[in-house]
Amino acid sequence: MIRRSIYPAIALVVLAAATVTGVILLSTTDSLPTIEEYSSMERPPSISPDYADIVIPPNIAPLNFVVKEAGQGYRVEISGESGEPIHIQSRNGDIVIPLGGWKKLLLANTGKAIHFDVYVWDSDRWRRYKRITNQVADEKIDGYLVYREMPVYNLEWKDMGIYQRCLHNFETKTVLHKRQMTDGCVNCHTFLNNSPADMFIHFRSKTYGKGSVVHRNGEIIKLDSQTPFSSAPAIYTQWHPSGDALAFSVNSVAQFFHTTGNNRDVVDLYSDIAVYLFETNTVTTIPELSRSDTLETYPTWSPDGKYIYYCSAPKLPITRHKQIRYDIKRIAYDIETDTWGKIETVISAAKVNMSVTLPRFSPDGKFLAVCMTPHGNFPAFSKDSDIYLVEVATGRISDLAANSDQSDAYHSWSSDGRWMVFSSKRRDGLMARPYFCYIDQAGVASKAFILPQEDPRFYDSHIRAYNLPELIKDPVPMSQRDLARVIRGDKVTKAKLDPRVKPRTSQGPAVMYKPGPGG
Repeated sequence: MIRRSIYPAIALVVLAAATVTGVILLSTTDSLPTIEEYSSMERPPSISPDYADIVIPPNIAPLNFVVKEAGQGYRVEISGESGEPIHIQSRNGDIVIPLGGWKKLLLANTGKAIHFDVYVWDSDRWRRYKRITNQVADEKIDGYLVYREMPVYNLEWKDMGIYQRCLHNFETKTVLHKRQMTDGCVNCHTFLNNSPADMFIHFRSKTYGKGSVVHRNGEIIKLDSQTPFSSAPAIYTQWHPSGDALAFSVNSVAQFFHTTGNNRDVVDLYSDIAVYLFETNTVTTIPELSRSDTLETYPTWSPDGKYIYYCSAPKLPITRHKQIRYDIKRIAYDIETDTWGKIETVISAAKVNMSVTLPRFSPDGKFLAVCMTPHGNFPAFSKDSDIYLVEVATGRISDLAANSDQSDAYHSWSSDGRWMVFSSKRRDGLMARPYFCYIDQAGVASKAFILPQEDPRFYDSHIRAYNLPELIKDPVPMSQRDLARVIRGDKVTKAKLDPRVKPRTSQGPAVMYKPGPGG
């Protein structure tokens, strides 16, 4: 009883002292003073994450943020030309926007601007900062983001998984965690036309082997694409637009560290490209895509399904890894007749004086997005990695306006081609996190913004990296339990090697290929 009676007495003493000095002290449960007068600041407020001057989808989750200005209280008004404004009061600068009111405000102002007016209470007066204005796009973003989340380097390496985040709110679901396989790795997930109805995930496990789990036509299979062509499974994979084939690369990857500068590098010791045909359960390739003196990787199909675009570089000793620069090349391939065309160079590394990797087409085929780095083909490990857009009709290459001074890489498009998501280390230079930007029909990108989180201080303490972000229209239909059951099961779809492709010889990874009818 004595302890409880002390606190009211202390509060009265503090309040009396405050009254004498003319300073108003407010407890955490008191309301802030009404805003009757304020001094105007000639600059916008500092907020984190940086959600200022951006274009946002009309169906994105609330952009919760922290006001990084000193003060004893904060008020934020979010308003637009139409709809009810949102008023938020905070003692610590955390601005948590109510989901219901936010959705209504965005819907009422689709295609228009919304404004953020920030007021800070400091002792005896309000400060009003310059208004933040964001544009609400007409086009919605696909509803879900799938990504791999993992610790930085080898810290808690066992905690690695592929996750699905609903972009309308903050709901997150585990698609597949590596603990379902006892040990190993999950990685390299791809979808057909932004739809989870056709999904590919690469896995490696000491207990259950290495291969792929594939969801197609409502069925989940465990695919072993290893053949005498390669003892490595399919890794970097892209669906043919028809869903009837996969273009993939097989890679032998080495990682090493430096004592100065960018502290990590990753190189391919060898890499080749092949195609898996679902109808015949066959892996096929040609010598030009599997030479012993070149590296071929990151295949992707043109939207019409007629060409495979990929990265190609001369194979050099690992001591010369900084001299390895990749071209973007393409080759025609008809999956109906199983015939190949000739290789053409699309972007020459020598001409742009950079290594060009990760080709990804906009759905309409108008733009080809690529990464450019000083060397190599793992842009996440290069501080100087940026994303560029190639206008296919003219060949014009332009730097994406959403780039930063840190690594920007692993980009993918929305189903309508108006939104792009990519991994960026711009926040701290260490951890890749998903950023979004709007891209108009002329290929001009807006300022990028980070994936919104329910806790506005989330990124201050979340020391995990996001990579390979992919936008999909609907939630992944199968459960983690269903995927894990197939991986742990004994039933395996074992791919066959095209009889025209002879097994590798002991001389190295070159493939001996004997042309058959039609190619």
